[in-house]
Amino acid sequence: MARSTSKDAQDLFRALWSAYSATPTNLKIIDLYVMYAVFTALIQVVYMAMVGSFPFNSFLSGVLSCVGTAVLAGKWRRYISTWLS
Repeated sequence: MARSTSKDAQDLFRALWSAYSATPTNLKIIDLYVMYAVFTALIQVVYMAMVGSFPFNSFLSGVLSCVGTAVLAGKWRRYISTWLS
């Protein structure tokens, strides 16, 4: 049973990768930007967990800025993808 689950997961990954490789380059660039914004927010959360949250307002503004940027870029990606098709 574990072998069929692993094979199903590999088949799913291959199907997703082949579908994503057909995505236009400008949408892939927006996807990379969204991943960068989310990664930056995660780095800030880890830093706050390790060092502390003394200037909590600075932490909050940094994380919310990254999340807001990612959301706006995602909306822009959706607009571009409907415009391209």
